[in-house]
Amino acid sequence: MQYPLSNLRIREISPLLAPREIKQCYPVTDMQCDKIIENRKTIAKIIRREDCRVLMIVGPCSIHDTQAGLEYAQRLAELQEKLPNLYIVMRVYFEKPRTQLGWRGLLVDPHLNGSNDFQHGIQEARKLLLRIAEVGIPVGSEFLDPIVPQYLDDLICWAAIGARTIESQTHRDMASGLSMPVGFKNSTYGNIRVAVDAVLSAGQRKSFLGVDQEGRIALFHTTGNDAGHLILRGGSDGPNYFRQHVEDAEALFRKYKLNPAIMIDCSHGNSRKKHKNQATVLRAFFLNRKEIGNILVGLMLESNLKEGRQDIVNGKHNLIYGMSVTDSCIGWDETVRLLQYAQEAAQQYECT
Repeated sequence: MQYPLSNLRIREISPLLAPREIKQCYPVTDMQCDKIIENRKTIAKIIRREDCRVLMIVGPCSIHDTQAGLEYAQRLAELQEKLPNLYIVMRVYFEKPRTQLGWRGLLVDPHLNGSNDFQHGIQEARKLLLRIAEVGIPVGSEFLDPIVPQYLDDLICWAAIGARTIESQTHRDMASGLSMPVGFKNSTYGNIRVAVDAVLSAGQRKSFLGVDQEGRIALFHTTGNDAGHLILRGGSDGPNYFRQHVEDAEALFRKYKLNPAIMIDCSHGNSRKKHKNQATVLRAFFLNRKEIGNILVGLMLESNLKEGRQDIVNGKHNLIYGMSVTDSCIGWDETVRLLQYAQEAAQQYECT
């Protein structure tokens, strides 16, 4: 008698539509395609210091309400027109890494009730991305599951590899084949070297297993991603947005003969997880950039329609509209003030 040896702890396997089927249901228009290509090229130029604007990744910690997400995008697009020295990309995060437990994002749990309806989540995510593309604001997102890019990457203009996955070979391989510029965060402990290692690694040709557009297992061969950069986000040892941290990071880039391109995350360890502290980090960024130059290419801000955060208690019921369910965010009025400050500060120096 032969006993089963595989999937012994798998409770259920639920087939999903292939990436191509999802994309056929929610296709990109020619006009959207042209704009996404243009956005990616502009972001890459900023990272290479060929464009003097400051790259601003601004938006909610995570998207749990697509209507609120769309409203945020509409407001941000209107604001961008008044801020010519900034290049704004909306932070649209659908996946949330968890050290222990917690809501894992719209893709995994779109109903916020533990039902894990990924099929619905991927459809809701794609619909929102298409609507934001119509609004005209570029989108940035973190890729956590290596299969997800096949469903969404055509609508993303900038991507991040997070602090919890920065040392993962799988994510470095994935980043080497992504179609947009990628930011690599330092580790949760504050280690900068592993992120610079990731920039170097993802810039090389790779071969790895993945899922193709038809949903088949395939071997992918990449060209390498030449538009990688570092994101300093602080760590358990404290913030790392100060000038010395930036200069230490620049030295690592020079050692590896890489283009030194550094973004500062105003939240997480740099704000000591207090959303009001983001303003302090943003102001320090411009003081440092004035002295160091535009190796400081951009900033990240966690912002929402309403300030603060709230717990998910009863699914989507009784949630405050426009307020984060993950990290605390600054509200819209504070977002406008900080972006206006950034615009004025960016005018006060010349590119180097």
